[in-house]
Amino acid sequence: MNDEVLLKVEDVRKEFPTHAREVVRAVDGVSLEVHTGETLGLVGETGCGKSTLARCMAHLYDVTSGSVWFEGKDITKLSRKAMRPLRRDVQVIFQDPYGSLNPRRRVGSIIGDPFAIHDISSGAERKKQVQDLMELVGLNPEHYNRFPAEFSGGQRQRIGVARALALRPKLVICDEPVSALDVSIQAQIINLLADLQKDLGLTYVFISHDLSVIRHVSNRIAVMYLGKIVELAPTKELFGQTRHPYTRALLSALPAPDPDTADSRQQIILGGDIPSATNPPAGCRFHTRCPKARSDCAASEPPLIPILDDTDGHRTACFYPLTVGEDLSTAVPDLAS
Repeated sequence: MNDEVLLKVEDVRKEFPTHAREVVRAVDGVSLEVHTGETLGLVGETGCGKSTLARCMAHLYDVTSGSVWFEGKDITKLSRKAMRPLRRDVQVIFQDPYGSLNPRRRVGSIIGDPFAIHDISSGAERKKQVQDLMELVGLNPEHYNRFPAEFSGGQRQRIGVARALALRPKLVICDEPVSALDVSIQAQIINLLADLQKDLGLTYVFISHDLSVIRHVSNRIAVMYLGKIVELAPTKELFGQTRHPYTRALLSALPAPDPDTADSRQQIILGGDIPSATNPPAGCRFHTRCPKARSDCAASEPPLIPILDDTDGHRTACFYPLTVGEDLSTAVPDLAS
């Protein structure tokens, strides 16, 4: 990883209209950077907006407002035709290895689609390129003419990886690429992605609701809640000196590797449900479930900035951040104070 910014998101908002004439604010004012060669993890509960943000990054969704910059170029308003050359540089690995592959097409033609779309090669040359890709991701090149149904879930995800890497992209967005797989297969795909990143110099945005996976693969982690980033930090700092109460609650739900210490660990149970994205709470969106909430949390929104003695790389959106070792399980909210 280096300090070169490959992709930059500035105050991006994405809204979806509903039948009730309301608007779902899936992503609401997110700004972040992705550096060349790194893996940026995006984590949060289901429905927090992380997959929507990723699709905005890849310009699969038009943003409602804000901008997305790739290699210093604003791609927000580019037409489909103008985006076509950039599609070679930004690819997506989707969550569902069953739904993301056309069951009526042979694997060779699925992986070969990028070559056909960009008119790069054909015939025997394309077949060789596809078989080389299959071998690269651990598939038998002789299975070129098989259908997706003839492969296991892990093998199908390898097909998705091969398709995404066909044109040697600079940025790969991994949208929960292992959540639909068995745990043993998850490790194989994660290790494959790590090896490919090292060999091909790839940059990843890795989306997951599983912090144990994110911890293993990421250089930095952005924690999302209800369309907002609430904490952004290098992986070691996020786990070592967690600042946001929501992040601490997520970490407390991780399985303990040592059964003897599992019972003594702080278990933080958040009250209530995630508020609706059509009518989010005023102020800090987490204040309705936060053990440390005070009246000013409901009155105004905290900025995402370095707090306490954190470096500029560790930013938190919280008026009452956690100190190292603070016991959040005993905290009591007081919205009247």
